[in-house]
Amino acid sequence: MALIEQSELRNEDSSVSPTVVQALIPICVLIFLLSFSVYLFGEDASSGPNQIALCFGAAVAALIGWYNGQSWVDIESSIVTGITVAIKPLLILLSVGMLIGSWILSGTVPTMIYYSLLILDPSIFYAASALICSLIALSIGSSWTVAGTVGIALIGAAGGMGLSLEITAGAIISGSYFGDKMSPLSETTNLAPAVAGTDLFTHIGHMVWTTVPSILIALVIFGLIGLNIDTSATNSDLQLTMLLLTENFTIHPLMMLPVLLLLFMANKKLPPIPTIVTGAMVGVVLALLFQRPIIMELAGEAPNVFLGLFKGTWYTIFDGFVLNSGNATLDDLMTRGGMSSMLTTIWLVICAMVFGAVMDHTGLLKCLVTYALSFVHSTGSLIATTIATCIGANIITSDQYISLVLPGRMYKLEYEKHNLDMKNLSRTLEDAGTITSPLVPWNTCGAYMASTLGVATFAYLPYCFFNLINPIIAVIYGFLNFKISPAISNQTT
Repeated sequence: MALIEQSELRNEDSSVSPTVVQALIPICVLIFLLSFSVYLFGEDASSGPNQIALCFGAAVAALIGWYNGQSWVDIESSIVTGITVAIKPLLILLSVGMLIGSWILSGTVPTMIYYSLLILDPSIFYAASALICSLIALSIGSSWTVAGTVGIALIGAAGGMGLSLEITAGAIISGSYFGDKMSPLSETTNLAPAVAGTDLFTHIGHMVWTTVPSILIALVIFGLIGLNIDTSATNSDLQLTMLLLTENFTIHPLMMLPVLLLLFMANKKLPPIPTIVTGAMVGVVLALLFQRPIIMELAGEAPNVFLGLFKGTWYTIFDGFVLNSGNATLDDLMTRGGMSSMLTTIWLVICAMVFGAVMDHTGLLKCLVTYALSFVHSTGSLIATTIATCIGANIITSDQYISLVLPGRMYKLEYEKHNLDMKNLSRTLEDAGTITSPLVPWNTCGAYMASTLGVATFAYLPYCFFNLINPIIAVIYGFLNFKISPAISNQTT
């Protein structure tokens, strides 16, 4: 929010306002380079090529700003401010890397996978994954926490059953974002009504009309996909995975302690970084108590047991866990985590925030939004334009909070002109801003989900049915004028 406010103040002093053509040039350059990056490098595009594309797009935007009379000093200052906005998510990413490594080492993730394999039938696995994640996210208000805990276990269980990791990731994200969006504990669920000018529970009540049908349709689709799974073919994979887990880890309900502690702390709305670090440290303690053989194996040669345990644990925290069970599928699933595993993602987020900051500061982003308003002639077109702007803000600024704040502030007057209750605006902001953030690879949410779940964003995107359906339903409601409330005091849904 500070980024947007500073940008608006500086743009008032700019000698020349940008044109729509100028605003579109960096966007077109970025789209071309990102598309070419995916064409050349495939799934490895996010490991470096996309970062270069974002930096080049930022350079083009900065040149346009300089051409319009803005100084490099101010542009550079906006870049620093933009990166500062992302510091908290970046620290969370590092903490989650440590958490994942320590939870695999402690047997927490293997235990969750083991029990998931016991109770979840392959035919209902995708739908059950979405439902489980939605209920937990609803209770704690954090899609990131759910994906980084239960989501990891479900991905492992899917691998153990021989099921699609991409569809599983789509189910996890669908459920996590439904629960996050509908939870009064969620940051975005509180931010959207605050920006629009309505109250929290009015906002949640109004979201029911677009959100619940979306998740129900998604669950039906996941259920239908599950019906086509050959369950007999998964039995051998399932049994082998369970055997390997028990051979390599101590599997016991006690290993679930870090998960319960983390969910409790998240439910109490304690700060995320201390919460995640605490969960990781409890995992380390359990590892030292119950998983000593595998720690010593990680440590390699060591003068004594004490130094071996210390070295193996330290290695896992900074560089992740490595499993050598002899089964390639399980080894790939369990070899992950560590702070270093998040460095490429952090690089991606920083480059994305640089691009977004320059676009914002130079007035190019505001120019695009203002141009979009020229196409608004009805309630349906207003809601469709708001959704398109939120999605565009997620792509350009790489931050879901800005995708709520920027359109919320700029379209509020338009909703008043159309005599619409502000809960329509707050709902629309979430129907697009919150929901589509994990679908953009360089957005903080998309980068987090890809790194945490180990599935590329473009690979899981087609299966995030809830995230894809919700904005469509919102647009349909707008053009049909269905469940669109006028600005009348005490108006009910």
